[in-house]
Amino acid sequence: MGIQDFISSNNIRLDQQLKFTVEIDKMTAILRRTVLIDKSRRENDAEHSWHIAVMALLFSEYASEAVDVGRAAKMCVVHDLIEIYAGDTFAYDAKANADKAERESAAAGRLFSQLPAEQGAELRSLWEEFDAMQTADAKYAACMDRLQPFLHNTLTDGHTWAESGTCRAAVEQRMAVIRDFMPKVYQWIEKNLDNAIEKGWLKA
Repeated sequence: MGIQDFISSNNIRLDQQLKFTVEIDKMTAILRRTVLIDKSRRENDAEHSWHIAVMALLFSEYASEAVDVGRAAKMCVVHDLIEIYAGDTFAYDAKANADKAERESAAAGRLFSQLPAEQGAELRSLWEEFDAMQTADAKYAACMDRLQPFLHNTLTDGHTWAESGTCRAAVEQRMAVIRDFMPKVYQWIEKNLDNAIEKGWLKA
């Protein structure tokens, strides 16, 4: 069984939407470096996207600017769809990040073109807005994207940090959007960075 068994609705638009829904199921097979909090296995892209979308419903009171939580949550569920084709790029892998923008732009073109034109354009626009991190909604969504794996690291003995030999400065750079956009949350981050250094999870 698979997409080859799809029965057409005889409605081109509906077929495109249904087939796109099938295609994004592939997110469940894209594994991230982050492990689940129980350390039983690596998290997949679909789990991460769901997790940060729910988080977006919770933390807007700490944002330094007003945000449209609904739009930010949409960005959260859309932001990693392109990894179906581009793969997950580990945040602290400089070499892999060198061609990330090129790979992901090509993947976006391939993926979002499968939808009816205006829906594909809308999702691509949300993805591009998230990636640019210029608007309040995009900054807030980016904060969720960074806060979730950070929280996981604090509860899994710094798993991905220790595994990759990450240093504090690299994490601070990654967390800069939280420092600037959610300063109260960043105070908690600093406490955890100090703890990670003390326990040897991060390089000083």
